[in-house]
Amino acid sequence: METPVETPKKEIIMIIAAVLIIGLAVGYYFWRNSTFSKFNDADKAADKIIESATKGALPSIGTNPLENKPDVNPADKANPFKNIITNPFK
Repeated sequence: METPVETPKKEIIMIIAAVLIIGLAVGYYFWRNSTFSKFNDADKAADKIIESATKGALPSIGTNPLENKPDVNPADKANPFKNIITNPFK
């Protein structure tokens, strides 16, 4: 048999547990939403910074940076037999 003194203790503990669970659920919900909004704001800010920093500074994708490269191959200059028509070793 339960005594009348123990029943209010159990009810108080159950009420406190329910309030804590509800409080944790609400706190998690607000924390989760605020975290995502911070990341989204940071992502948007980073995109704006990158866009403003690279505006006009980068070449277009259609250009070829090696189109006007100089001919600096040392093998072409060092080969003495480049223009010989006949084989000198025959």
